[in-house]
Amino acid sequence: MTVEKCYKLVIEYDGTCYSGWQRQKDQSTIQETIERVLSQLVQQSVVVNGSGRTDAGVHALGQVASFRCRSRLSPSAFQKAMNSLLPRDIVIRDCCEVPDNFHARFDAVSKIYHYRILNDPIPSAIERNYSWHIQKQLDIAAMRHALQYLVGTHDFKAFEGTGSPRIHTIRTIHTAEVVEKENGYWTVVIKGNGFLRHMVRNIVGTLVDIGMRKTASEDMERILLSRDRHQAAVTAPAQGLFLMEVHYKQDDSVPEPLQQPVF
Repeated sequence: MTVEKCYKLVIEYDGTCYSGWQRQKDQSTIQETIERVLSQLVQQSVVVNGSGRTDAGVHALGQVASFRCRSRLSPSAFQKAMNSLLPRDIVIRDCCEVPDNFHARFDAVSKIYHYRILNDPIPSAIERNYSWHIQKQLDIAAMRHALQYLVGTHDFKAFEGTGSPRIHTIRTIHTAEVVEKENGYWTVVIKGNGFLRHMVRNIVGTLVDIGMRKTASEDMERILLSRDRHQAAVTAPAQGLFLMEVHYKQDDSVPEPLQQPVF
């Protein structure tokens, strides 16, 4: 009899045409699409647990998921078969067998998100689904200064999306920076032990207000301490956000950062 095993997936996807990661009734989602393909492969119902949800329109280069099933397929055979059946905007970057108690969500210890901004008077036709276009020149120095108020362990309730109560809203941000790319592109890079719903997008929305000099950089501390979502700026659009990496205690080493996506 085939023994049930646990597998870990690293997934890249373009979230443009999906209603986010999490399975939803009558909606096309990343989770549902992968589960359907896996269930077809192994001829049994398979549940895929992601490291976390991504919203509609959000992308990933390093989403991690885990699933359990009975199959004689090797991890490499799973990867090859899934990539042959999945739509072209979802790719399995890696598949490996992991201990039975591994869980992609509960075992994650940190994540890295990138948010891409095109700061140029002229928009991009190709990049419209992969960045937030800001015409007015941003004060990058002010944005970088403001981000430093967020590093450390804080209550991030002011940056939590409405309608998503948690047991607590305390999170730890390990690093936060704004990195220059070519041709008018800038990337906000944030690494933390966990993120609230819309947290990165709400931080970026506030950063852009600071970059446009609508808000002083020092006000980031006031907004954070207020614990009031109304004090922060609007939520940045989904299409600029990428889940880049998810790290685990059992990782042999922290991997090198993934390359910035090029479209």
